[in-house]
Amino acid sequence: MESNAWTIKRVIDWTRGDLERHGDEHPRLSAEWLLSAVTGKSRVQLYLDYDQPLEPAELAAMRAAIQRRRAGEPLQYVTGEMPFRHIVIHCERGVLIPRPETEVLVDAALEGVAAARARRPEPEPEPEPEETSPEKDAPDAGDVPETGDGPEGDPAHTEGAPAGPDPATVPDSWVRVADICCGTGCIALSIAGETEASAVWAGDLSPAAVALTVRNRDALGLGDRVAVAEGDLYGALPEELMGTLDVVVSNPPYIPSAVVPTLPDEVVGFEPGLALDGGPDGLDIFRRLLEGAPAWLAPGGMLCVELFEESLDDACALVRAQGGWASVEAHDDLAGRPRVLVAVREG
Repeated sequence: MESNAWTIKRVIDWTRGDLERHGDEHPRLSAEWLLSAVTGKSRVQLYLDYDQPLEPAELAAMRAAIQRRRAGEPLQYVTGEMPFRHIVIHCERGVLIPRPETEVLVDAALEGVAAARARRPEPEPEPEPEETSPEKDAPDAGDVPETGDGPEGDPAHTEGAPAGPDPATVPDSWVRVADICCGTGCIALSIAGETEASAVWAGDLSPAAVALTVRNRDALGLGDRVAVAEGDLYGALPEELMGTLDVVVSNPPYIPSAVVPTLPDEVVGFEPGLALDGGPDGLDIFRRLLEGAPAWLAPGGMLCVELFEESLDDACALVRAQGGWASVEAHDDLAGRPRVLVAVREG
């Protein structure tokens, strides 16, 4: 092997030093993430293949990725993906990058799903199919559909059909969840992926967020469990869901307007302001979520909202002042800061 070959080890070491000089707080981790995205290898595999030289196309892609990271662009946008709980989420500019604290929001929502399931009657077992013979089940010649007129499931029939659950056909035994301001879809897709017998409706005002959620949903094979629509808060949901939702979960814009300019450059310089600014006290969107919650939640349903750490006391006071809630509490995030409001309706 040539001594000047750009091996995986040499690229990681060079990139680490370069990003450190450009102010990256975690230069080695950044180097590994970038090279993993470029080569398609896991970070573990990079170290197993330490002496492997990069192909010319990989080197060119790595140089481009380093330039973007030097400019302060978040790693998640440069690599195009990130892990979230048990799944990997595609990320792209124009849509908020999921944060670790949002995993605590999902935990709270899953508690709501479990509580709703405990209130449900056990679904009746499906009847045993009758024994049949081939002769009995064989269709008449006139009953065989022409090509393109097949039953649902036939590609010619389902092409262009909307994916996701239909409120009219979701079994009564299933738990119903709405994810409002869905962003990448990480919350809705985590809930659907980590539970059974649940249907999730996700919505966002941003067309880019809706498109990315659909892309993530389809990549995870959750098209039959998660519906996605564009709309303003509850306006993205089917009207048939009013009064039936077991959980409403949201990670809305919640940073107070005066705090937004103080955020790190790679946040305010690259992430969408629409997904950050929550108004003077950070509660503009929360107030609207709270106002609509009684009409959309079922009795005993749960509202879970991620909020700015200094806004939780005021948010809890707003819930208590509204009335009709059996309980309201604040959950701490992974750093021990108040982060998630959890309120349960009476009934």
